[in-house]
Amino acid sequence: MANKKKRGKDYSGLVTAFTSFIVLSLVVTAVSLYFVFDKKLIGFLFIGLGFVAWLILGFFKIEFVSVYPDIIFGAIDNGVLILAAILGGAYAGVFGAVIGGAAGNTVTDGLGGLFEGYIAENQRAVKIDNLRTPLSTMLGKMVGCLWGAGIGLVIVWLISFI
Repeated sequence: MANKKKRGKDYSGLVTAFTSFIVLSLVVTAVSLYFVFDKKLIGFLFIGLGFVAWLILGFFKIEFVSVYPDIIFGAIDNGVLILAAILGGAYAGVFGAVIGGAAGNTVTDGLGGLFEGYIAENQRAVKIDNLRTPLSTMLGKMVGCLWGAGIGLVIVWLISFI
């Protein structure tokens, strides 16, 4: 009886991914809430949090090149979304920011998906394994989103000087 075969699917990878997601999400939320009013620092903090997520990729021995399509998707997604939300907010206040964010998210998901798919296709053509697991996909997209948002926020902060 001790040598019984496991029935069903092994969810250990999903549990690891979900646990990592919760921890990283709590850190991002805490940093965001603490520094929300520090316009000159928040963008750089997001970029730094992206590097923290990137280090987690290394901890799990996930190669950067394998999640490159996810990172590009996230960077395009949040980088452009930041600008859409700011434009919507400038035009119509809080509700405009929500609508700008929702419309911007739709457009940036599509645009990011185009680039993600193109890069993944090219990687497969040259035999680069663009690993797709819950953990690698989640971390890759979070790295990209943090970097994209950080760069977008830094650009907005720099433009405010002009």
